[in-house]
Amino acid sequence: MAAMRPAFLIAPLLIAVLVAAPHFAAAAEANPPRSPEERQRLVDLAYTLGESHSFRLTCNGVEDQTWRVRMNGLLTIEAPDADFRRRLVSSFNAGFNARQTQHPACTDAAQEAERAAAAKGAGIARRLAGHAP
Repeated sequence: MAAMRPAFLIAPLLIAVLVAAPHFAAAAEANPPRSPEERQRLVDLAYTLGESHSFRLTCNGVEDQTWRVRMNGLLTIEAPDADFRRRLVSSFNAGFNARQTQHPACTDAAQEAERAAAAKGAGIARRLAGHAP
């Protein structure tokens, strides 16, 4: 049985995604074109969400779909064109696969890697929301 992790391990990334959510919603409503830098940030965020999804499955079990649900929400809000959607999904899957290969079991190293992914995701989300350079 997978060991349950304390919520504080994923809280930073969750907070970052929630902080960025109003920006995503506003973008979807106004539907402005994304700059290449913003598009790359979204790709990077999708990768980080994939990493986080891997850690959650490894440590909490396959029932935990928290980060897959968040990724689907990002796709819904962003409503990317077909090519960009494929790029985002591919990035999510690449992040997931990289971490499944590197951390197939819920270990201290996997939990440390999850904290690093959460910090990275928080920074990306803040930049997307316009709260950090």
